[in-house]
Amino acid sequence: MTTTTTSMKPLTTDELALFGGPKLIREPFQRYNPIGREEEEAVQRVMRTGVLSRYLGCWDPDFYGGDLVREFEKQWAAYFQVKHAISVNSCTSGLIAAVGALGIEPGDEVIVSPWTMCATATAILHWGAVPVFADIDPKTFNIDSSTMERCITPLTKAIVVTDIFGQAADLDRIMELAGRHKLKVIEDAAQAPGARNRDRYAGTIADIGVYSLNYHKHIHTGEGGVCVSNDPDLADRLQLIRNHAEAVVSSKGTPNLVNMVGYNFRMNEVEAAIGIEQLKKLEYLAAKRAASAKRLTARLRGLEGLQTPFVAEGNTHVYYVYSLILDPDKLGMPRQRIYDALAAEGVPNLMQGYQLLYMLPMYQKRIAFGSKGFPWSSSVYGGNVSYDWGICPAAEALHSSRYLGIGLCSSTYTDAEVDLVAEAFWKVWGNLDALRA
Repeated sequence: MTTTTTSMKPLTTDELALFGGPKLIREPFQRYNPIGREEEEAVQRVMRTGVLSRYLGCWDPDFYGGDLVREFEKQWAAYFQVKHAISVNSCTSGLIAAVGALGIEPGDEVIVSPWTMCATATAILHWGAVPVFADIDPKTFNIDSSTMERCITPLTKAIVVTDIFGQAADLDRIMELAGRHKLKVIEDAAQAPGARNRDRYAGTIADIGVYSLNYHKHIHTGEGGVCVSNDPDLADRLQLIRNHAEAVVSSKGTPNLVNMVGYNFRMNEVEAAIGIEQLKKLEYLAAKRAASAKRLTARLRGLEGLQTPFVAEGNTHVYYVYSLILDPDKLGMPRQRIYDALAAEGVPNLMQGYQLLYMLPMYQKRIAFGSKGFPWSSSVYGGNVSYDWGICPAAEALHSSRYLGIGLCSSTYTDAEVDLVAEAFWKVWGNLDALRA
């Protein structure tokens, strides 16, 4: 039996799978896999050379890596219209290198979103600085520039902005704010490669941008990442931190030794070969996710108490995650009930909330490096940052009761699969009375 709504979409009242009815989505969707024959052949060519990596951790022509690493960086810079691209072995490594390259040090504060992957903030801790969490925009989930300004103190040296879920943050206002307060900005575009903010690519607007190439991103090399900058000095410092800076600065003649503590953050030739082929596919793969999201939004229109993704003016969205907002009061039930019903129908890759970073034990107990509370207890830190519940009310409300996401990153959705997901939502909404009971 069905009834109709003003959306012209039937509301099915078949018994929910949660209560023993037939499950709507019975077969798992195909896992996302952008790797094809081109990547296989590129890897084989590298294997035949026997040169899987060509870095030396000293001042040498091979300090910058092998031919394919350099070619990949050249092509990345050209694609994203920046002067410098520096490959790394993960986005986490890239974030650590970026914070270090800016000269952030113990005693400094860096503003960051609480609604992001944990590495965005731990990269700050890595250099002995203190993360200060600013609230997010409840529509885009990106850091809110108006709440950010209230977090600025004399200790603030930088801002780390995350382009969360696939669209850029409000970079115009953030860069204006940063310029006014003489702050540097890092843009974590791990989830937004190919997204645009006006006529610029996400990740290219700040002083340093960082992208992820790990296995469930839009394009990937297994693990990997890329930093970009238009500042030659920052690019140089990123390259040094990537490859054993302390062993190189003397021979290279680097005068600024701040944070010249280097690592092995190097990408190898195999990953670079894959990256060259993957970059060719980025536009298509991002457009495919955007098309799936557009189709799903059209098919969910009319469901009461459900808000489909918001795209800010001037932005494009590449939908690493398809983010929904629930109104539990209007629905008359908690998010968990809706989540359980959708999961029982077979809707894949559902997410409740997201990481609320300052609630992690590391911040609540202020134990990170060693047992004595560094960096918060450091004698060079004169601040008094709060990680109490209530500091970011928009993020907390979404985390606690209102956010529901579908990870488009995890599957290659066909039109038929999108329609099945939409049908599952309509089935659940057609049985809200039963769920409330």
